[in-house]
Amino acid sequence: MEMTSYQPGTPSWVDIGVPDMDAAMAFYGGLFGWTFTEGSAEAGGYRNALIGDKRIAGFGPQMNPGPPFWSTYVATASADDTAAKVVAAGGQVIVAPMDVLDVGRMAVFTDDTGTFFSCWQAGTHPGAERVNEPGTLCWNELNTRNAEEAKAFYGAVFGWTSETSESPMMTYTQWYDDGRILGGMLHMGPQFPPQIPNNWLVYFAVEDTDAALAKVTELGGSVMMPPMDIPTGRFAVVGDNAGAPFAIIKLATDAG
Repeated sequence: MEMTSYQPGTPSWVDIGVPDMDAAMAFYGGLFGWTFTEGSAEAGGYRNALIGDKRIAGFGPQMNPGPPFWSTYVATASADDTAAKVVAAGGQVIVAPMDVLDVGRMAVFTDDTGTFFSCWQAGTHPGAERVNEPGTLCWNELNTRNAEEAKAFYGAVFGWTSETSESPMMTYTQWYDDGRILGGMLHMGPQFPPQIPNNWLVYFAVEDTDAALAKVTELGGSVMMPPMDIPTGRFAVVGDNAGAPFAIIKLATDAG
């Protein structure tokens, strides 16, 4: 599905800071068939992953200590207004709103439990230009031990509402805005090791989950959670060749 704009409050972009750009391009290019733009000094070496000529995700040099991780950006009409709402709701501004050339304005935050997320105010760059098809972003999921606090926080910042369902396996919440499904939230219970922090997990669609898992290991990645069938498809959680976690899913329908 091609995207040229995103309504405010919708996850619209993902990127990652990597310790070795060549290794990251080899891994993700081999897994998803992505090609990459040249990294310019003006943009700090930042590159876009492409399918054809459409931007799918971003890659930059790793700035944070510790293992790398994928970042979720939520579209906003004003990064400055979002920053003010984050602070008012008990979160923190980690990177203050800043212009990124003419492509947009961004900021990085933590919510009131310390979970990292970002916002994107589009300029010439709307966000991911293809979604919900193999090789592209298809879901953003908050994994947290503080689900009730998260409902209040993201509701205050983005106006999201939520619907929670219980099953013997998990407690799962879907985020909504005016009836549109925006993403999900998994309540992390005691089965999750304490060293796993609250996090926004990024899902990429694949044509075949099991074949993609084999490719992940062939390319030097790891399987963090083996494949599981759920109503929306067959998914697994993996780590790339630098240890950054993400999920892959064969969607029950390619439309997502």
